[in-house]
Amino acid sequence: MNKAKTILLKENLTCVLCKDDITYKSTLRGVKPLYQWLKESIDAKDFEAADKVVGKATAYLYVLLKVSTLYARVISRPALAVLKEHNIEVEYEMLVDNIINRKGDGICPFEAAVMTIDNADSAYIKIGEKLKEMGLY
Repeated sequence: MNKAKTILLKENLTCVLCKDDITYKSTLRGVKPLYQWLKESIDAKDFEAADKVVGKATAYLYVLLKVSTLYARVISRPALAVLKEHNIEVEYEMLVDNIINRKGDGICPFEAAVMTIDNADSAYIKIGEKLKEMGLY
């Protein structure tokens, strides 16, 4: 987890996946980079990950990517529960009730979209629908 965390913080990225000599980096915000990596069938099994903000939607994407560890600067309680349920080792700086949207006036639309979902495959479908609805993918 230290390598991914170091890269994330040093390079001011939004998320990082790494294992051995393989590293994936992104400056894209939200769920988009993880969703894109899944669409591209990136093999991230047993990778360590680091991310600035992890909500429940993002947590499900990390489950689907099959990472083994995750560092988050900010993580929501629902996201932490998902990661623990899937035996992903987690380190974080700040634990919050929910991830707030970019305007700061409500819950993140992706966190809201998966709030009642209890499995990664259904979450992935819902995230894809929300990305398209918002014109982000």
